[in-house]
Amino acid sequence: MMKRSLLCALMLACSALPAGTANLVKTYSYFSIGGRTLDDIGSQLTKLGPRVKSTGMRHPGATQMAFTTRVSYAEKSSSCAIADANVTVKVKVILPEWRRPRKADAGVKLFWDTLSADIKRHEDRHVEIAKNHASELEDALKATHPRKTCQEAKAKAAEISAAILAKHDRAQMQFDRVETINFESRILRLLRYRMKRIENGRLPG
Repeated sequence: MMKRSLLCALMLACSALPAGTANLVKTYSYFSIGGRTLDDIGSQLTKLGPRVKSTGMRHPGATQMAFTTRVSYAEKSSSCAIADANVTVKVKVILPEWRRPRKADAGVKLFWDTLSADIKRHEDRHVEIAKNHASELEDALKATHPRKTCQEAKAKAAEISAAILAKHDRAQMQFDRVETINFESRILRLLRYRMKRIENGRLPG
């Protein structure tokens, strides 16, 4: 589940900035859980997982993100245009780390390996969605036609930013809805796949 603490700062500068594509700054942090059984692990995730503001609940993982947009302008006697735009999305991915007890059942370990990999894939997809929309925002700003004044150009930049960031939010929520619906079937499919690979000697048991 994405933590929707989007700190969308629109920083408007008048000096030229170097051209480039949307930037991604990604970090990971981990929280520890214990538990010897599947119920124990589930309880620990519910109790210790990061709290997501959009739901008010704790989740097995979360992604915090902030968009920063820098825009420079070129003013002429009768027009003002966006000279360059640069969008940076900074994300922090929060994932669980299981302190495996020595007597933990092999089946519990198999389930955890499957679940934790799926949690990471889920959060990394949130990051990818954010990066794609950051690139879309950057391209849209650069493609904007000149306006009569820089004030109008800045207003248009703010309008474009608001629209694409709202689109980003909708895409993130839609992704979560689909993932929630498909969770059980997806985990069972992944478990069968891992079990088959273990049987074929491609993964350690």
